Amino acid sequence: MRKDIKASCKKRLSRIEGQVRGLAKMVDEDRYCIDIVTQISAVRAALRRVEEEVLKDHVSHCVEHAIASGDKSDQRQKISELMAVIGRSDR
Repeated sequence: MRKDIKASCKKRLSRIEGQVRGLAKMVDEDRYCIDIVTQISAVRAALRRVEEEVLKDHVSHCVEHAIASGDKSDQRQKISELMAVIGRSDR
């Protein structure tokens, strides 16, 4: 993972960690259910943005390297991994 992407992801994940702690506090305080669900949606959206950033980096680094290398086996493996993770995505 590129250094700038790693820093960006770590920063985002720290914010998400704070959001999740806030969610736990909301549950402890018996906050209104819809407010909790709204915050859960915000956390999920934030996680999706991190996922997208990591996937973009993967494609521009790992997949691109496999293609440039000319190694057909490595190319198939990288594409297969990418398709599997996209297939598991809950979009």
